Amino acid sequence: MSDHVAVRVSGLRKLFGKTEVLRGVSLEVRAGEVFGVVGPNGAGKTTLLRIVAGLLRPSSGEVEVLGHRVPEEVDRVRRHVSYLPEEANLYARLTGLENLRLFAMAYAGNRDVGEIVELGTAIAGLPESDLKRRAETYSKGMSRRVLVAASLMVRPRLTILDEPTAGLDVVSARYVREVVRRFSRELGTTVLLSSHNMFEVSKVCDRVALIYSGRVLALGRVDEILAGVGAEDLEEAFAKLVGGEGA
Repeated sequence: MSDHVAVRVSGLRKLFGKTEVLRGVSLEVRAGEVFGVVGPNGAGKTTLLRIVAGLLRPSSGEVEVLGHRVPEEVDRVRRHVSYLPEEANLYARLTGLENLRLFAMAYAGNRDVGEIVELGTAIAGLPESDLKRRAETYSKGMSRRVLVAASLMVRPRLTILDEPTAGLDVVSARYVREVVRRFSRELGTTVLLSSHNMFEVSKVCDRVALIYSGRVLALGRVDEILAGVGAEDLEEAFAKLVGGEGA
């Protein structure tokens, strides 16, 4: 794999019983970019991300992450990849700071845990008084800010974020988008994220893959996709592409 490609997926298929969730998905995520997988619920986004993270085995096809085959060589890349599932939660009886310290200790290796946590508090952007409260008192937006901070503060080469703003209020969602964009650049982290929010991926992602019913309908920069189908925004582009699928 080229040093300029963080993730390569080729001909990926995944079946659960007789149900084919991914149908020959192929894509590349370039090192250092924010790449979005966008589509409706049930499109196969989470399954794709879980396979890239080494948590599911594909039925067929090939996956390489940071130059190593996954899941066969997942142990060789695990310390360099962070994964935040949509359903992730903080440890409720720990404070925000204690949660950050726990995550930092899991990834620190020879690095200073205190420095990692300091970066995490900067990314979370919450007042010290809030970070010293138990997470069980947090709103969903506060919890997600700490979780995203935990994913980025360990300076992974790749972070995988499944629907990072799902269910958040407008202010919290905007903050998370800005944090992902800013700190991925500052830390040199490649980001692979999923979303059903077309507006969101237009704002935060360098390139996107539109996925529907387990297939990639279009892949590239947002402006390239819009020009290719003659649409004004991703929602219109997606509707046109899905219409073509069903024709």
